[in-house]
Amino acid sequence: MKVGIVGLGARISHVAALFKEVNPDYEFAAFADPSPAGRAYLEGQLGHQLTAYDDLDEMLRNDKPDMLMVGSPNHLHIGHLRSAIVADVRHIFAEKPVVISEEETFELLELMRDHGGHRRIMIGLVLRYSPLYIMLKEAQAKGQLGNVVSIEASEHIGGYHGSFFMQDWRRYTKYSGGFMLEKCCHDIDLYQGVVGHRPMRVASFGGRKSFTPENKPETMPDYDAIAREHLPEKVDRVNSFKPRWGGGNAIFESDGDIIDYQTAIVEYDGGASMAFHTNMNVPDEFRRFAVIGTRGMAEGDFIRNTFKLTDAFTARTLSENDHVGPSRANHYGADDMMAADIAAYLNQGVPLKVTVLDALEAGLTALAMDRARVTGSVVDMGELWERFDSFGLSKEG
Repeated sequence: MKVGIVGLGARISHVAALFKEVNPDYEFAAFADPSPAGRAYLEGQLGHQLTAYDDLDEMLRNDKPDMLMVGSPNHLHIGHLRSAIVADVRHIFAEKPVVISEEETFELLELMRDHGGHRRIMIGLVLRYSPLYIMLKEAQAKGQLGNVVSIEASEHIGGYHGSFFMQDWRRYTKYSGGFMLEKCCHDIDLYQGVVGHRPMRVASFGGRKSFTPENKPETMPDYDAIAREHLPEKVDRVNSFKPRWGGGNAIFESDGDIIDYQTAIVEYDGGASMAFHTNMNVPDEFRRFAVIGTRGMAEGDFIRNTFKLTDAFTARTLSENDHVGPSRANHYGADDMMAADIAAYLNQGVPLKVTVLDALEAGLTALAMDRARVTGSVVDMGELWERFDSFGLSKEG
């Protein structure tokens, strides 16, 4: 299979190398990117140079890839997806989030409806493939949770990571779609997958209180050193937390408009609810959940690498695991499993754990959270889902 890449950044270069490892016959041929931050890493992994283009359409005409991998900044996704769909590229892998607005969501749905694209698109919502989430879904499938009643969940990142967001292009909502969409769409997707229903009402509160001028310390933290201590495999490999395209150099005086903390409350169709909290200046990181059902409770933490399952009626611990999988490397082991599962999808037709429609639903939920936060209102998502369904696309067939 001949593969091309648009937006050859650090993340997509890592994913592409994993795809090649799982599928040695993949021929990585070309990329389109005027400033490819991940080029040296990927070419080093592949052992050969790629043909370089500044323009995606030119690459699609000249190289005609069987698969396009989209790793460009979020606001460019819709244009790159449009080009690939119209050019009838057979397979498309896009990093999350798929698009950054409601308008782009419905444009993509229209494109997929008119060009048969939604079966061709694979999405990098990688945590669906993580060992911890698989363990959670297995407990649910066994009936050990019963009907989901409520969820408490969070994604908390350290200041070394938050400082990156304050300097990177992601600091601008017009490029990223906002922090909740850019960073927390994984988590929103996970718990929608557990509940099995769409959100119907959303409220949210938040802002920026940590990365502000009055909080700038007299001596700046050495965030690079902290990142190396916390994430040595990532920083040493591609120096991930250095802002590149569109980067700034201010952390506590950032000109970006993203928040650094947010809490959202979600009510799903069917009545289950979730409280979700994110903060990007947490000294001791955690990314955890408590899923409470009519028959049991599941608790887990992706970073602390733990999972516990408790019976609702006897309070008996059904299982407890303090070493589910890699605690940090490759998204807690999910990157490798995603590459293997996508290979199985492409080669044997094994269904994907997450579809582009799942990803778009999670994206609309994240956008609704931000709309609720900005307007100070409870957002009713009913009309959005009616419009979404009007395109007639199905996850099953």
